[in-house]
Amino acid sequence: MDFDWSTPFPEGVISFLDTDLYKLTMQCAVFKYFPDVPVTYAFTNRTPEKKLSRKAFSWLCEQISKLGNISLSNDELLYLQTHCKYLTPPYLDFLKEFRLKPREQLNPTFHPIEADTGAEDELGDIHIEISGKWVETILYEIPLLALTSEAYFKFMDTDWNYDGQEQKAYDKGMRLLEAGCIHSEFGTRRRRDYHTQALVFRGLVKASKDGQKRGLPGVLSGTSNVHLAMRFDLPPVGTVAHEWFMGIAAITDNYLEATEEALRRWVGCFGEGVLGIALTDTFGTPAFLKAFSKPIKYISGTPNIPLVDDGTRPTASSRTYAEVYAGVRQDSGDPASFVKLMREFYESQGIKDKKTIVFSDSLNIDKCIEYKRISEEQGFQPTFGVGTFLTNDFTQLSTGKKSVPLNIVIKLSSAAGNPAIKISDNIGKNTGDSAKVAEVKQLLGYVEKEWAGGDETSRWGKADDVNKP
Repeated sequence: MDFDWSTPFPEGVISFLDTDLYKLTMQCAVFKYFPDVPVTYAFTNRTPEKKLSRKAFSWLCEQISKLGNISLSNDELLYLQTHCKYLTPPYLDFLKEFRLKPREQLNPTFHPIEADTGAEDELGDIHIEISGKWVETILYEIPLLALTSEAYFKFMDTDWNYDGQEQKAYDKGMRLLEAGCIHSEFGTRRRRDYHTQALVFRGLVKASKDGQKRGLPGVLSGTSNVHLAMRFDLPPVGTVAHEWFMGIAAITDNYLEATEEALRRWVGCFGEGVLGIALTDTFGTPAFLKAFSKPIKYISGTPNIPLVDDGTRPTASSRTYAEVYAGVRQDSGDPASFVKLMREFYESQGIKDKKTIVFSDSLNIDKCIEYKRISEEQGFQPTFGVGTFLTNDFTQLSTGKKSVPLNIVIKLSSAAGNPAIKISDNIGKNTGDSAKVAEVKQLLGYVEKEWAGGDETSRWGKADDVNKP
């Protein structure tokens, strides 16, 4: 399905499916196992020098209120049933009637940096508090981040236009295809707006079609944005986020076993080999690998369990999570060190299958090509989820310098009344209660690592940078 480019540019979030796939897969698993658990989320701006005006904040609040009017259409339901067969029928029945309730579940506030005058041009920091049942609030993260980014570039940094965005994406896509990179578009959460993301993905799809005609070795595997995937008649891509591990750890308050429990329940919801890319860094990759190396223990109701010789269902698998999962996702820390660590791990486990590494941490084209070389030298199949570099790569019209994206995140902050934290493989991505972070690091024997590329305040450049084509 193509776009009607004669219509006005859409504003805000335009569809229930205008989100990333892994929010739906995680909601499906939460619906099955934790339907009544209360949670909270916290908003963080890692680029605090970028502030909103009161006018921008008012627009943001208007858009947030509209989220309560969005529901799953019949066409969208049919698309999920057709292209996402791992989403369970009970969950899809739930989704048909599901509505967000922003007036009850969200509390956005504006905090002026100087005396509160009430003026529209007054600058301030924003806070967004989210609370409610996990299954009912899990979908807020992506639209709230996308709307906050859109508000900033609609009212604050306005020295840009859409000219050349589709061609720029096409050129990036061709470079990736020529280099033999398997890649997908992961840019919903920090996009400039929906129209930008649509232009970008249209450019990538055109590049993919031309690349196929030329016999180029790379592949466009799709987009994490379910609505765009539906409009281009492609399957969406994605698996799981840190939130799944963070939530289960907080609920159980057992950080020594939480990662294994998260893996176990993921397999319990979807079955072996389904959505089989594991995110390794929630509590540090070394701690993750201890759980990854264990045999799978089945939960009652796990689909597609291989039967034993006498036809009965076993309670445990003869294979480990590392054997069953197709691969892992690298989302923090030094990629080269990660690749080496994963090679050593798989060899120590006697696993000879060619595994996949999905890279997704602040990528650009040069990084994709470099990480492809490093991964293939170690016998892996690399793939790349490229986000902000695609959907928020703009130049200021008056200066020729980079129009720098916001680095904003929303993370689970508590579940079942307990603090939820993320440690990752980069200290700049530590999230949550600092005392709990320190406690868990000591419990798990976490070792801090330095990496020159880990500065979260300038992930996608600085204001003085000259933007590169």
